[in-house]
Amino acid sequence: MYRNPRHRQSIRASRSGFTLLEVLIVLAILGVIAAMVVPRFLGQQQTANIKATQASIHGLEQAVKLFSVSNQGEYPQGGDEVFEKLINPGNDPQTGRPIEPVLDEMPLDAWGTPLHYEYPNSKSDRDKPAIWSSGRDLKNDDGSGDDINNWTTPASV
Repeated sequence: MYRNPRHRQSIRASRSGFTLLEVLIVLAILGVIAAMVVPRFLGQQQTANIKATQASIHGLEQAVKLFSVSNQGEYPQGGDEVFEKLINPGNDPQTGRPIEPVLDEMPLDAWGTPLHYEYPNSKSDRDKPAIWSSGRDLKNDDGSGDDINNWTTPASV
């Protein structure tokens, strides 16, 4: 049987590529895979943010302990404004020499918001400063809600 070579080329040309149905099936499969994988990664990111914030709180606790050692055992008094004392402590009243800062910059949580500080501590009966993060919702709940703090046992995530 005689076939036209042009006819063969036109058949091959019309068959190259994917049909709309094939593309939609592949997209549906990718969507199902993404729906299974993405929540797992988001949960791991939340856990990492909480642990990073707990580490920031611990670092700030160490900084105020260092401050108290060089100030006759006294923690800096007040609220969030004490960060200025820790970053830029000024001069020693007796010698007039600059006091070494215990912080280089404002301490932030994993969501980029400043940590909160209070001493005397009205949040718990502990004799050390209360330090907390506003948490994932970025709303200061005074250490409750989703806030992460240094006076309760960390919740398992």
